[in-house]
Amino acid sequence: MLEALFQYEFLQNAFIVGILIGFIAPLLGVFIVVRRLSLIADALSHVTLAGIAASLLVQKKFLTFATLNPIYIGMAFSVVGSLFIEKLRTVYKHYQELAIPIILSGGIGLSVIFISLADGFNTDLFSYLFGSVSAVSTTDVWTISIIFFIVLTVIFLFYKEWFILSFDEEYAQASGVKVKSLHFVFIVLVALVIAASMRIVGILLVSSLMTLPVAASIRIAKGFKQALWLSVIFGELAVIVGLFLSYYLNLAPGGTIVLLAVCILIGAIMWKKWKRG
Repeated sequence: MLEALFQYEFLQNAFIVGILIGFIAPLLGVFIVVRRLSLIADALSHVTLAGIAASLLVQKKFLTFATLNPIYIGMAFSVVGSLFIEKLRTVYKHYQELAIPIILSGGIGLSVIFISLADGFNTDLFSYLFGSVSAVSTTDVWTISIIFFIVLTVIFLFYKEWFILSFDEEYAQASGVKVKSLHFVFIVLVALVIAASMRIVGILLVSSLMTLPVAASIRIAKGFKQALWLSVIFGELAVIVGLFLSYYLNLAPGGTIVLLAVCILIGAIMWKKWKRG
């Protein structure tokens, strides 16, 4: 594959995007898991699916929008969905977890409607659902690169605040941390990363890349920072090896990456038990 990697542009694009996503998805995933919001990735991925389906429908009905990149509409839907989640979390103060299934249900409903209006599935939508190496374009590389640097910059600037907020929101508020603003920034970043990850992993599997490496890391990590780095290492390992295997064995990249992440999780659990034994 190394020869093909230097020969074919689509493989180069896929590996660049995979490496970037394999870094930032588990990185944000640590904060998501610690805050017990693991299902938020599933909710936003289904909202993103609604955006993709809407974009493909518009392309099919109006030739003027034939060149419209569905990833941008998916990102817009994902960001709007994230804002609705934050709004519902304030409405249901004592039942904040309700916000996630509400948005998830809405995303699924919209997706089904847009897909039915477009007369069912097509090849383009299938690649967004389960990921496709050949579908990654140069435009996607630039878009995801920008998101990558934005995520790293924000985490670097607000790491301390997010750390406090993740473990004790009341203490963070009492300490003068701008809780609402940080919640807003965090949820928008998660929405962007989910929408960006769909090219490689697929919309239906993207939440796995944000949670499985984290689940493996927290089994063996001795602290929060170590969990962060281990999550990134496990995420990158799953993505890079998964892309190689999917290319050689002609498998769907999304499913291959997720299964490798599951294997890493099982390995981490077994290693922890062996160490204790």
